[in-house]
Amino acid sequence: MNEEKDVKKQPVNTPAKEVKSPIKKGLKSKEDIVANWLPRYTGRPLSEFGEYILLTNFSKYVQLFSEWHNNAPVYGLDKPMQSVTADGITIINFGMGSPLAATMMDLLTAIPTKAVLFLGKCGGLKRKNEIGDLILPIAAIRGEGTSNDYLHPEVPALPAFALQKAISTTIREHSRDYWTGTVYTTNRRVWEHDKEFKKYLKELRAMAVDMETATVFVTGFANKIPTGALLLVSDQPMIPEGVKTAENDSSKTSEDHVISHLKIGIDSLKQLINKGQTVKHLKF
Repeated sequence: MNEEKDVKKQPVNTPAKEVKSPIKKGLKSKEDIVANWLPRYTGRPLSEFGEYILLTNFSKYVQLFSEWHNNAPVYGLDKPMQSVTADGITIINFGMGSPLAATMMDLLTAIPTKAVLFLGKCGGLKRKNEIGDLILPIAAIRGEGTSNDYLHPEVPALPAFALQKAISTTIREHSRDYWTGTVYTTNRRVWEHDKEFKKYLKELRAMAVDMETATVFVTGFANKIPTGALLLVSDQPMIPEGVKTAENDSSKTSEDHVISHLKIGIDSLKQLINKGQTVKHLKF
């Protein structure tokens, strides 16, 4: 008996049957992503954000805001971004630099944001600028590159006019004065030694230099969020003696400037809240 005849021969080169994994629901849209990521980055539920937002780069601002509002809880101490909510306003420390500024403005589309005010520190580029001066930018120069992923480079970086107007009024109510002009936003952090870059800044005739303002303005506009900024001159980087140090940044005088800066920012948003004004200067 030939046993080979009883064995069924398998066809040659038969393709293996693929095992398909079940399709799982994921974060497919921008809306899904930001709704998941804003609480993920801040530790704060979406329902606990105010409609008016203060943005800062420093934990000291968040700490003071909490103290001034009956020690309102600080969320996100173990997260990338810390925040406090009180009186319809949420203050968020989002970190430093234009990529994080853009991320923050994208994430804020997860909530019904009526206005965003950036309280940033900047380097004064003019001899007339002194430490502690306030600068209310009417525009920003897009030297950071990040904003090019949102709008064409030719699109100017502009704040919401009504918001800047509210800030101007509030500054006067605090018996303060301010400079106005353009701010140059760069991605470079260590450039104070670069003579060619300093020459370039002088040719641009900008009033100040920072790392976020242009990004906040452009990404705010792209995301249909009215944005503004009030900058505090914290150093004079065009001269070696004016470069920021750990000593001068933590002085009592510096802390007084921060307190005034934050109070004006809070009162500016409260002016909008109490008067019910809209800050949309354009139809998006």
